[in-house]
Amino acid sequence: MANPYAGSRPRTNAARICTILGFVFAVVALFLSPLLFGLLAVGLGVAGAVQGDKPLGWYAAGAGVAAILLNLVLAAALT
Repeated sequence: MANPYAGSRPRTNAARICTILGFVFAVVALFLSPLLFGLLAVGLGVAGAVQGDKPLGWYAAGAGVAAILLNLVLAAALT
């Protein structure tokens, strides 16, 4: 029987660290600079996914985009 995970890269500690930092920067993007920290969250999420932390890396990238959009909507609603 063939290994279903043979084509994917194994998860490394560096990938998990990038993913965790992506989620942290997504949360920080809600309160501080959304463009700077949101883009960092997206970049780190994509880096984590490419290095092997597939589902969580993409979720971190999506959280970065969501943080940017949510902060922009809230800023527009408050002004």
